Amino acid sequence: MPIKDFVAPIVSSSTLRYVFWLAMLVGLYAAIPTMIEYSSFSDINLIPSQFHAALSLVLGWLLVFRTNTAYSRWWEARTLWGALVNASRNLALKLNTLGKFSVEELSKSAELIVAFPVVLRCHLRDEISSGLPNEFRPLVMQASHAPQAVVGQLYEILGTVKASGRIDGDEMRALDEELRRLMDICGGCERILRTRIVTSYRVFARQCVILFLATLPWGIVHDFRVWTIPLTIITAYFMLGLETVAEHVEEPFGYDEDDLALESLCETIAMSVRETFALRSLATREE
Repeated sequence: MPIKDFVAPIVSSSTLRYVFWLAMLVGLYAAIPTMIEYSSFSDINLIPSQFHAALSLVLGWLLVFRTNTAYSRWWEARTLWGALVNASRNLALKLNTLGKFSVEELSKSAELIVAFPVVLRCHLRDEISSGLPNEFRPLVMQASHAPQAVVGQLYEILGTVKASGRIDGDEMRALDEELRRLMDICGGCERILRTRIVTSYRVFARQCVILFLATLPWGIVHDFRVWTIPLTIITAYFMLGLETVAEHVEEPFGYDEDDLALESLCETIAMSVRETFALRSLATREE
């Protein structure tokens, strides 16, 4: 692997750059026992290297569990947004195929389907009042739960069509299935957002990492001497990196580089839905 492929991510990634400088600080700390080792006070470095063998085993378990749990939350969030893409497409297809909707009703429905992922994104980021595009503000007005307000308006359209007899019970159930999926996805995202990994466990894992890195150079300096500093930097880089990345990915709806690309997913949904309704409109004109 070229050296540039190893160095470039550290330079371009704000997360890896942050971890790198933390590791360098730990390396500066490792210089203390290294200098003592070459002085007349070398007997101070009395921590046995076997101490870290035992601590490494415990720390490995903690970091593996921490990282896996955080990634599971990220992957579940990605799965939910993938399901949102599919549900939006299916809903658009069914609205264009089932029942007899007017042009105005289809246009309004398309607007609401496109709005839902954008409203959900801002809802998860607590930006309904500040980050929601102006074109979607009239849809939610003063609703306390904006995504629910959008789905509620879609149900109002379906209710009107059902009351006028332009859609039967089976078609209504098929559409209701997709609308319920929208709210189920919203609820799943809210659960991830509001149920973080237990605070005591996160603090415990960090304490274990700090204890390990604080004692590591003192325990290995007898064996590695001046090489203690680069070895400590490398160890700190990967251990602090795992903890930092786990902290980022356990909250997948923000703006960190490791978070989900929600804007891109919203654009994908909008493009698919608008294309579906545009094809229906073209087919209607040809008839």
